[in-house]
Amino acid sequence: MTTFPTARDVRTTPEGLLWEPSERRVRGIKGDITVVDSRHPVLVWEPDMPVPLYAFPRADVREDLLRPAKNPQTGTHTGSQVFYDLEADGELVENAAWTFPAADLAGHIAFAWFLRWDSGLDHWYEEDEEIFIHPRDPHKRVDAMPSSRHVQVEIDGMLVADTHRPVLLFETGLPTRYYIPCEDVRLDLLDATDFRTGCPYKGRAEYWSSRTGTNIVWSYPDPLPAVSAIKGLLAFYNEAVDITVDEHRLERPVTPFTERLK
Repeated sequence: MTTFPTARDVRTTPEGLLWEPSERRVRGIKGDITVVDSRHPVLVWEPDMPVPLYAFPRADVREDLLRPAKNPQTGTHTGSQVFYDLEADGELVENAAWTFPAADLAGHIAFAWFLRWDSGLDHWYEEDEEIFIHPRDPHKRVDAMPSSRHVQVEIDGMLVADTHRPVLLFETGLPTRYYIPCEDVRLDLLDATDFRTGCPYKGRAEYWSSRTGTNIVWSYPDPLPAVSAIKGLLAFYNEAVDITVDEHRLERPVTPFTERLK
């Protein structure tokens, strides 16, 4: 009989990996083929990665679709791994999966998602909800809260947004984001772009640039249900604009986005 660790187990391996089991059903699909379908996934945090990835018991992976990698990406992940190419739906995807050397994770196969590496799978689901970019971190909160604070946004000294009805989004590890109704934003000073991103907590975002050409404004036209309050509202990168809240000018934070916004 196969046994699994309980949801309360959190462990660190000698290689520096942090891992814990998840009780969510996770599926990965390539074309019309389900490559992974697991009710016992394991969340794994690598030392240099701020977000987790999943590793799955071998029994939950279509190993018949995996081949020893022809060009293994040595040094890509923590420890000495065995890499696999994936052959599914008429396509060969190199280095789609790998194993960790940690004894705790023996018998598991990991798949990357989309934050740093493209896993080659087309869709990932936690339960029946599609998830984008990376697995959700169970230690992270994202709360969208309507507010009556007075929020003003300036770009290069010009007032581009002024509202008393923002939605404040509090996300663990990031600055508070201020989502503002379109009617309270000078849209004539912004240009719509083709740039798009995804977030496992919020959904798919579209962007606008300032006249300097930098994508500093975004919106979620169809956000995930947990943050439905931000639907259609506009947010500005605190790192690139000046935001005043209740007459108090906020300092520009330094985050992983800062360099990209210069």
